[in-house]
Amino acid sequence: MTGAVLEGRDLARFYTVNRGLFKADATVKALNGVSFSLHSGKTLAVVGESGCGKSTLARLVTMIEDPTAGQLLIDGKPAHVGDRSLRSQVQIVFQNPYGSLNPRQKVGSILEEPLKINTDLDAAARRRKVEEMMARVGLRPEHHGRYPHMFSGGQRQRIAIARALMLRPKVLVLDEPVSALDLSIQAQVLNLLMDLQKEMGLAYLFISHGLSVVHHIADDVMVMYLGRPVETGPAAEVFARPRHPYTAALLSATPIADPERAKNRIRLQGELPSPLKPPSGCHFNPRCWKAQDYCRQVSPELSGEGAQQYACHFPLD
Repeated sequence: MTGAVLEGRDLARFYTVNRGLFKADATVKALNGVSFSLHSGKTLAVVGESGCGKSTLARLVTMIEDPTAGQLLIDGKPAHVGDRSLRSQVQIVFQNPYGSLNPRQKVGSILEEPLKINTDLDAAARRRKVEEMMARVGLRPEHHGRYPHMFSGGQRQRIAIARALMLRPKVLVLDEPVSALDLSIQAQVLNLLMDLQKEMGLAYLFISHGLSVVHHIADDVMVMYLGRPVETGPAAEVFARPRHPYTAALLSATPIADPERAKNRIRLQGELPSPLKPPSGCHFNPRCWKAQDYCRQVSPELSGEGAQQYACHFPLD
């Protein structure tokens, strides 16, 4: 696709693990062949169990690490660790609002810091920009001189969002941004993010394991399992008709508020395999109720009709 503000092409990230004195080192393929494109004003949600590669993808996109293979493009330009001209275009909001803010700094100083490092603005201009951003995320002027411990979790996440927006990035990586908040506060923060996206034309890479949240905010979805995407496509299509068994299992675990609505829970057998020794063929085959011998021998590639793609030899109807 053309005009993407953020694009990944066959991204891979491998780590070498020392297994002891008399054993050869092992390789963990935390990410292995991930491709996507993200446009301004759109949200791509990345979902899956812990260990599927979501956080590794976030580290590549924010240029904390370079990929082992593949290419990351921002506005069509190759992005690498240390590229300060592009790093300001991608910012991240972390999961824990209690741990992501410096407890020794006042809110005003926290928000001014990106401007001090990356711009030549004087103190008065920085103060004006901080106050404008505080108002935009729903913080009051008197909050400028307070410390993070004086705020609730939802307010702290608003501060974290404001900090991420101080350099006017084009892409925000949202790493489980509401999972540590109460349900009512989650809705407020999600609505704030959606309003900011419309106002500023932001692109979101939304990392989550909560599909109810994803359904509320995402335009497109990428479901991952052991470092590989197993299903991608428009969120409405994936939620209405999942084709990969793993996607269907995740959706079946999503709580439903309607007590009258029938719920068929798909319970996966076994645990997530070790990334040090993934199963042969389709990595999901030991837990899949549709698996056959062919699945244990041949790894499926993403395919499908239209925008919805799935990596499964025997997709759901």
